[in-house]
Amino acid sequence: MQIRKPAVAGQFYGGTKRACIDEIKDCISLAHIPKEQLPETIVAGIVPHAGWTFSGELAAMVFSAIKQADEKVDTFVIFGAVHSYMGSLAAVYDKGQWRTPLGDIWIDETLAAEIIKTSTPAESEPDAHKFEHSIEVQVPFIQHLFPKAKIVPVMTPPATFAVQLGSDVAGCIKKVPDKKIVCIGSTDLTHYGPRYGFCPHGTGSEALKWAKEVNDQAFIDLAVNMKAQEVLTTSMEKENACGCGAAAATIASAKAQGKTAGQLLSHTHSNEVMQQKFNQSSEESVGYAAIVF
Repeated sequence: MQIRKPAVAGQFYGGTKRACIDEIKDCISLAHIPKEQLPETIVAGIVPHAGWTFSGELAAMVFSAIKQADEKVDTFVIFGAVHSYMGSLAAVYDKGQWRTPLGDIWIDETLAAEIIKTSTPAESEPDAHKFEHSIEVQVPFIQHLFPKAKIVPVMTPPATFAVQLGSDVAGCIKKVPDKKIVCIGSTDLTHYGPRYGFCPHGTGSEALKWAKEVNDQAFIDLAVNMKAQEVLTTSMEKENACGCGAAAATIASAKAQGKTAGQLLSHTHSNEVMQQKFNQSSEESVGYAAIVF
């Protein structure tokens, strides 16, 4: 059987079952949002994919919100950012299992096959997932909160087909109304500072404020207003989302399922987290947002 082994366990998140569970519980305890403040139904979410120390709380916020809306989710389609894969299509991991410190989780092979059959931009390419972290860091949250759920990992380049891919996936979801399927888009926001080669406003606190309040906010405004195509094109211009293809596919899928607006749950960046947790600061920052649809 084909099993995708963890690539960043022990680096981005706990490398043992106990450490992983403890970290998840810590993230969830900090991420609670009252149910009455959430949408009645949630069909999709956008999560960050940095190490859990920095962005785990926001990822937990989205998965916890989904849990409050629907106790049982059958499958998560996870659109992932692409950091090293150079393929021209969306790479679907369509058979077998994924392994994390919490054990193995099954691929929804039926849904994966339907996505590949239905959507021209999607192809079976399990090897593309071997070293990518943007999907992997979400999987333990799913295993912990939705132990019976399956996944369909889809690495989604920042290509024009991302919007069509999302709409196609929505069509596949509609064909199985007896199953609860949620789409997740994995992206961090502005990577600002000399280390990232992006500092149009120089360095210092005012520059990091611009990165969050202007550049990140431009992405957030488009996302919550369901502007999938604009998210894709604007993010590449403004460099404010490393997973803009994944985000665009998620938004397009939610819109095709009838959603008219997203809801921002939280927004921060790595420098704020460093200051809060370690009383340290940096010239660099990476933005993180938690959004549900």
